[in-house]
Amino acid sequence: MAVNAQDYTKLMKDMLGVFPVDMTAMQDVFKTQATLGEKMSKVAVDAAENSAEVSAKWTRQTLAKVAEVTKVKDDPADYTKAMTDFASAQAEIAAESMSAFAEIAKKVQMETVELVLAAGKDVSEDATAAVKKATAEMTAAAKKATAVAK
Repeated sequence: MAVNAQDYTKLMKDMLGVFPVDMTAMQDVFKTQATLGEKMSKVAVDAAENSAEVSAKWTRQTLAKVAEVTKVKDDPADYTKAMTDFASAQAEIAAESMSAFAEIAKKVQMETVELVLAAGKDVSEDATAAVKKATAEMTAAAKKATAVAK
């Protein structure tokens, strides 16, 4: 007996209809991933904003010190003192700025670890729920298919 294309299509539809696919589990995983992406982006944007503020402050302080260095001095020794003061101030400003950058990096690292751990827990819970639901549906579908076949 020859099976034509329509019979095959109907057969496949009937067979797949017995095994329904629930996309809510996939949607939950997608939402979890999207939420993680949003939170990670917020961490990155906050870090960039804070870094920009530190850089801008560093630049303002440096320019203020340069203005002092470039002023006309009466005594040639005052130029040496101005350069020494500038170098000393730059070392202090650099240390403060690097410390501020380190704090930003530390905060980003802590927040990232917290987010990844929380996301791992959420994904694990979503996956467990999806597997349990799929197992229950497949068991029910298999029983239904067995009953239909008899």
